Amino acid sequence: MTLHIALVLGASTGGIGVYVRDLAAGLVERGFRVSVAAPAETGERFGFTRVGAEFRPVPITGAVNPARGATIVRALRSAVDGADVVHAHGVRAGALAGMALARRDTPSVVTLHNAILASGVRSRLLTGLEKLAVLRADVVLGASADLVERARALGARDARYCPVPAPPLPPPTKDRAQVRAELGVGADAGDGGGERGGESGGERADERILVLAVGRLAPQKDYATLLRAAQLWQNDSHPTGSPTSAPRLVIAGGGPLREALQAQIDALRLDATLLGHRTDIADLLAAADLLAMSSTWEARSLAVQEAMRAGVPVVATAVGGTPELARDAAILVPPGDPHALAAAVTRLVQNPGERARLAAMGRERAGEWPDAEQCLTQLSELYSTLAAMPRKT
Repeated sequence: MTLHIALVLGASTGGIGVYVRDLAAGLVERGFRVSVAAPAETGERFGFTRVGAEFRPVPITGAVNPARGATIVRALRSAVDGADVVHAHGVRAGALAGMALARRDTPSVVTLHNAILASGVRSRLLTGLEKLAVLRADVVLGASADLVERARALGARDARYCPVPAPPLPPPTKDRAQVRAELGVGADAGDGGGERGGESGGERADERILVLAVGRLAPQKDYATLLRAAQLWQNDSHPTGSPTSAPRLVIAGGGPLREALQAQIDALRLDATLLGHRTDIADLLAAADLLAMSSTWEARSLAVQEAMRAGVPVVATAVGGTPELARDAAILVPPGDPHALAAAVTRLVQNPGERARLAAMGRERAGEWPDAEQCLTQLSELYSTLAAMPRKT
């Protein structure tokens, strides 16, 4: 019998949508029938039908709006009708799926992708939805170990770890030197001449260090702290036996905080650029000397995964699932501490050998992570087990 898996998610513009699309594609390839219930704009962005899934529009928006809840629940109940297993992604989708299945005997799974970082009334509302999602699901999956512990604390019947692997990046399309010149670093950007030793793949001694950050310009990423760190390393920069100047920072990503961050860059007179949304992350990583992540929380950072796979040294905040993800293959610093972040970046700037060591360790660590096929097998087996379990009559 062909199992019908209904995947449910809310409004998404990034990682969760990509993950669900790739999950849908993998399940279809393995012979499952897959339907996706999500907002119409999410369906258009990620093209679920192009990977062989059915798409059923349901307005699961980002706003917490109890007044519209009943309408959305009815639409979702209709959208998942006939599914053998319903798998919701995120707190809102999980809570709504729990309500939609309240009088049905369909097994359900919820994946928690993010911690609740809101405060005040919004935090209380989201926590209520989180508890509802966790208690109604047969199995709760956490994208990081702390999310699994959170689900257990809320009373989950069965909580398990299920990592979210970053999709493989395509090969770079441009030469490293070309991208570096476009970003204002390297010999072609007016830094003079001279040669460096071989640790960094033939870089010139006068090339400036390029620090890359990747992620949405949103509060969770705490780019304000990263910019304050950039001010510190810019002000404290001094010759260290070569004409290398202060590192240049570029941030790839769009989002609601762009205007505020640009104002901070201008006020501090930083050598930093907001690149906006980019689709050439492989090119940017090939050009970068290190990746910096300043987030207040991450489950399993896609940017960190991509950087370590590419052999780019990582400086990141020790939050959420990042310590387990990176272990000793990255420099980890406390969140919200620009001095610690600046000191870690400066340490790597001044030590090419340390950068090379971390690059090699990062590649080695990345080779130990579960890949997409292993994660797909884990979920496929879970769905089959749940669908085969005797249900109430």
